[in-house]
Amino acid sequence: MTPDAGSATSASRYGDIIKSTSLIGASSIVNIAMSVIRLKVLAVYLGPGGIALFGIYNVIVDLAVALAGLGVQSSGVRQVAVSVSSDDQAKVARVARVLTLTSWVLGALGAALLIALAGPISQLSFGSEAHAWGVVLLGLAVLLRIVAGAPAALIQGHRRIGDMARVAVVGAVLNTAAAIPLVYFFGEAGIVPSIIAVALTSWLAAQWYGRKIVLPRTKLSWSDFTAETRLLLQLGFAFMASGLLAAASAFLIRIFIVQQNGVEAAGNYQAAWALGGIYVGFILQAMGADFYPRLSAVADDNVACTRMVNEQSRISILLAGPGLLATLALSPLVMAVFYSTQFADAVPVLRWFCLGMLLRVIAWPMGFVILAKGNQKMFFWTELAATVVQLGLVWVLLRVVGLAGAGIAFVGLYVWHGVLIYYLVRRISGFRWSHENLLLIAMFVGLTGLTLIAVELLPFWSGLGVALIGTAIGSWFSLAQLVRLVPRQWIPSRLQPLVYFVLRHEPQMAAPATDRV
Repeated sequence: MTPDAGSATSASRYGDIIKSTSLIGASSIVNIAMSVIRLKVLAVYLGPGGIALFGIYNVIVDLAVALAGLGVQSSGVRQVAVSVSSDDQAKVARVARVLTLTSWVLGALGAALLIALAGPISQLSFGSEAHAWGVVLLGLAVLLRIVAGAPAALIQGHRRIGDMARVAVVGAVLNTAAAIPLVYFFGEAGIVPSIIAVALTSWLAAQWYGRKIVLPRTKLSWSDFTAETRLLLQLGFAFMASGLLAAASAFLIRIFIVQQNGVEAAGNYQAAWALGGIYVGFILQAMGADFYPRLSAVADDNVACTRMVNEQSRISILLAGPGLLATLALSPLVMAVFYSTQFADAVPVLRWFCLGMLLRVIAWPMGFVILAKGNQKMFFWTELAATVVQLGLVWVLLRVVGLAGAGIAFVGLYVWHGVLIYYLVRRISGFRWSHENLLLIAMFVGLTGLTLIAVELLPFWSGLGVALIGTAIGSWFSLAQLVRLVPRQWIPSRLQPLVYFVLRHEPQMAAPATDRV
């Protein structure tokens, strides 16, 4: 292959990553807009206490879904993707049907479990059984979220990125239209119905677009059902454990905060967590939507795995870095716009979350190697270790530095987790960062750390000035890199002059379109 051909192929691969990320990103813009509206209504009409109640209810649902769902949605994505790659439509149809039936059974069991344990859950979460009926009603949200996973897995396994984006957009619009009136008219009493309404509209959107995938009719014997279910559950256990640990960690962190700092502090934490994850959410979603199935297809080829992880990481960092820098620099304004000035105590937590989210974006692509290779034990133990580390750091730092300690703990978690995942992935696949990515990581971690120090330690206007300069440098560098990486013909002719200007004035760190590993 000639150098030009190799460069063109590399540009095409980068272009495909950007294309899939852009589709998910476009839907995320709508999601963000809808989230802004929903969060604003919650903040104005419920205040920090209501936000805390909303957050704890959502964590209860997340925990129940993680436990009862047994990871079948994520394992279903892999099974569907493998069947699709073999071009066996009958196999795809069997997997889809088993996935649907299993989801309904697990959803019903999850709802029944939540109803049966409503009293103890309310006592543990709120210190009394006053919210037990609310927990009972959340059983319906658990059922709907689990059964929505079947059509969502079918769409994702087929890599129908456009339909995934449409599901997200339609779901976001319907969620907002259903949830806002309930909170507006009923206040705190409308929180649980709004959560149920969100689950219902999400299921309807996934079901509508899932029906567009036409599969042949297939007879499903008991032996076929049990065999496929066994495969789903075997792989799903690792995903279930991960989701359960994440939900349990989120639940316990909020309990720690309520016990040590009060309910309003938990509301401030919830606000910072939501804003910290909004921007990078579409990047992480794109990894799960497109990168994970692609990586699974080449899981036995270590060279291909290394190349794909480096390519995905490079695009993800270039997209995430500027947005996180801007959020960090303008955190008081962002908090006031999305919530209100009542949430000023959430600003320091949000700043630390921005640095932690950057480290999260760096670590995530490596973690998918473990999943693609089907190493369930390694995945489980790394997730368990991450949960223990985060809970330990939160417990200690809340006592030492207050609420901001929860944000610092998140940064500490991903420093530790990133190093561990790199070591493990290198051991099982020979992975190592490309030279260009090492420079990229150093640059954005350095800029984000400098910005964080500036806004925390310098006077307001001096800190803001340094932060905005850092944001401008990161944004300019990312733009220069991105226009280099995509095929030139993808860039509209009207934007070509801007592209040439950017390339002529790009920072000296700019790297060629191919990675040296």
